[in-house]
Amino acid sequence: MKPVLEIVDLKMVYHVGKVDVHALRGVSLSVGAGEYLAIMGPSGCGKSTFLHVVGGMLQPTSGQVIIDGEDVTKMRDSDRTDLRRRKIGFVFQRFNLFPTLTADGNLKLAERIYSNGSNGGDAKRRLEVLKLLGLEEKINHKPLELSGGEQQRVAIARAIINRPAILLADEPTGNLDSENSQIVLEMLRDLNKEFGQTIIMITHNPEAAANADRVIEMRDGHIVN
Repeated sequence: MKPVLEIVDLKMVYHVGKVDVHALRGVSLSVGAGEYLAIMGPSGCGKSTFLHVVGGMLQPTSGQVIIDGEDVTKMRDSDRTDLRRRKIGFVFQRFNLFPTLTADGNLKLAERIYSNGSNGGDAKRRLEVLKLLGLEEKINHKPLELSGGEQQRVAIARAIINRPAILLADEPTGNLDSENSQIVLEMLRDLNKEFGQTIIMITHNPEAAANADRVIEMRDGHIVN
């Protein structure tokens, strides 16, 4: 399996006053294209920092993050922003949908960001993705007209609309009840199995992690298994 993500000796140190906080302590990891990886660990172990570094939102203190052959850690801020736009989809615990836009409008905005506003998007592709996630009848609904589970599925649709190399999911079921959590997890599993979408998911939930191909645990800035 060809690696889509390679992490080499990744370190992240935060300077808090006169204190150095070591969030990542030499993390190395390889993720294959089409793999579904879950990362577990207690609060403060470095999971979120890891995800933000991989997503190009934080520059690490040292080490390498290579996505699809591109070394994120050697890029300027503008180039990291461009890579996020082209290669990475994000799903957060809070859905972060634009409340004034419909489900279709939220996807269309993601398309415009991907293309730097150079085209109007692909209406057929948007409908296909919404159908995939069981949302075709909600295409013209705004977020406040949707349940929490439906909002999270729109957020997933928005994250995959531009076919990212990696989907990063940060506690994607954290704000959902058990029924909607299961629906969202099944959708993620289907995306991985049927379409080969690479997924890296942070979760505190062992049942959520059980959907992944591989589970790793982090403690104190290290991978421990």
